Amino acid sequence: MTFIPADTPAPCRTKNPTAAGCKRRALLEVFIGYGLILFAIWTPLPWQRVIGWAALAWVLIATVISFDGWSAMGLRISGSSRSLWMVGVALLLAGIAVMFAGKLHTLHLSSIMMFVKRFWAYALWAFLQQLLLLDFILLRLLRLLPGRKAAVIVAAGLFALAHLPNPVLTPATLIWGSAACLLFLRYRNVYTLATVHIIFGICIAITVPGPVDHNMRVGLSYLTYRPPGHHHRSQKDHTVSTIFK
Repeated sequence: MTFIPADTPAPCRTKNPTAAGCKRRALLEVFIGYGLILFAIWTPLPWQRVIGWAALAWVLIATVISFDGWSAMGLRISGSSRSLWMVGVALLLAGIAVMFAGKLHTLHLSSIMMFVKRFWAYALWAFLQQLLLLDFILLRLLRLLPGRKAAVIVAAGLFALAHLPNPVLTPATLIWGSAACLLFLRYRNVYTLATVHIIFGICIAITVPGPVDHNMRVGLSYLTYRPPGHHHRSQKDHTVSTIFK
């Protein structure tokens, strides 16, 4: 009798869960989806929006076709209480960061109003990022790579790579991406991890000066960033927003 791990994705729960066809499909889905995301990040407007929507459509279609199950994808609300401690830890760490930022005079609370106005949009984006990292990339890497450790390392690396060349977000997402993948494999709850993502995102926004992290921009948007009040000399100088903003 063939042993099939409990966390093996549903489409691969066959007599041979490591079948070549299953791996090829997983590789194709990740390659195209992640490639479109990188392409969008480094493409100027208006094509950036078109490519961004194409990337989102591909991820959604691939997720539906290769649906791994509500429990495997961490989309069941039941059992969330087991992972709520993560929110408490995130709030504690964010509080410490705010305290130090206050002492260093880098705290800019005016950014909180921006998050209040855009909270639901930002919350949705944080949730989508967790879906991309955990349910799209990590679950497929588990089919492609030998062992959880390798899948976690590669998934976190890809997550951080998408935040280049931001000197703050790149290392931050590498650390958080690794932690999120490990915690996801243990608790299987995307909602809690998305909440932690929101807390850390707001924390970075109000503690790191805009000129340092270019207001949390990445890719081409990071390179074309201009501080508030900067006089643009040409249309090329306009800041480009990205899907990873």
